[in-house]
Amino acid sequence: MDNKLKHIELLLLDVDGVMTDGRIIWDANGTETKFFNVKDGHGIKLVQRAGIQVGIITGRVSPVVDLRAKELGIEILHQGSLQKLDSYEQITSSTGLADHQIAYMGDDLIDIPVMRRVGFSAAPSDALPDVLKVADYVAAARGGWGAVRELCDLLLKGRGMWQQIVVERYGL
Repeated sequence: MDNKLKHIELLLLDVDGVMTDGRIIWDANGTETKFFNVKDGHGIKLVQRAGIQVGIITGRVSPVVDLRAKELGIEILHQGSLQKLDSYEQITSSTGLADHQIAYMGDDLIDIPVMRRVGFSAAPSDALPDVLKVADYVAAARGGWGAVRELCDLLLKGRGMWQQIVVERYGL
């Protein structure tokens, strides 16, 4: 596993069930709400500081995802991607990165084709059983409850960046 992590230059994430717990809340005015975990967001910022790009591929379209991506400085954003492999191929073409340089975290059947292509695949603990079977790594945490942070920490450690990014920055 560590050998795969050393080469990762891009982390791609699904949203519903990965960056969130999968709930979609609509109020009486039709306003959509999602719950994001601040620890996941901090993990994303840490891997970005280490030079790892972060992107999103999601099947739904949501203004809330636009806002979260902007807040986290995520420029690679593909929404409404029902064929996630098509978005993945656009991303590899535009970044020039090879499969072995990309990690992906997904939780549902729609994510499996991308998970099979990337150099390192991960899933939250509450992902569908078929997804868990193809994941290189299954987080202890559920989607929206720290699974992304767990993966980010793993990436930093796997690339030998934990010391530089976390220990030096926070004096741990």
